[in-house]
Amino acid sequence: MRGYSIRTATPDDLDGARGVMLDTVYRDFGTGYVPRWHRDIIDLEGAYVAPGRHTLLVAVDEADGTVVATGALDSRGPAHPPNPREIAERFPSGETAQLRRIYVQPAHRRHGLARLLVRQLLDFAAAEGGYRAVYLHTDPAVTGAEPFWRSLATVVCDERLLPDGGQGIVHFEVPLPVSVPAARALAGADRAS
Repeated sequence: MRGYSIRTATPDDLDGARGVMLDTVYRDFGTGYVPRWHRDIIDLEGAYVAPGRHTLLVAVDEADGTVVATGALDSRGPAHPPNPREIAERFPSGETAQLRRIYVQPAHRRHGLARLLVRQLLDFAAAEGGYRAVYLHTDPAVTGAEPFWRSLATVVCDERLLPDGGQGIVHFEVPLPVSVPAARALAGADRAS
């Protein structure tokens, strides 16, 4: 099996991360780059690296040092429109950690990279604190995306079931792990009772 390392993206990783993301929106999504949906891909520094409480992770193939997978988290909740109002209200900005751009190049799939990226992003959200929920959405037309997220998260809205079909997007909530300080506080409370 190949060796991979997952790390917080450095400035030297941004072009490789952008390449993985753009390849995905062209190949897997079939949409190509659409500014209103993908603007963050062009400005990874401004979207995920510079802001506090945001992060961008990359998986690097240790054999050649190339970025082969990405995962990002930010504190922006889903907007209404285009998302259903109840989703925007349930997951407000500032209190919601939104998982984004969990993409793996085809030659590197089936090695557990997406799960590892998600786990590290959830750990980041817990360590940062202040997040009440973890949210993501996916397009079920992307091969493998819906089953992957159903294995990790709970569906909170499947737009395909709405009267008008919405955008056809599936919205998920992922369990937020307890942060280390919170876990210690809970353990102390258990000992005190």
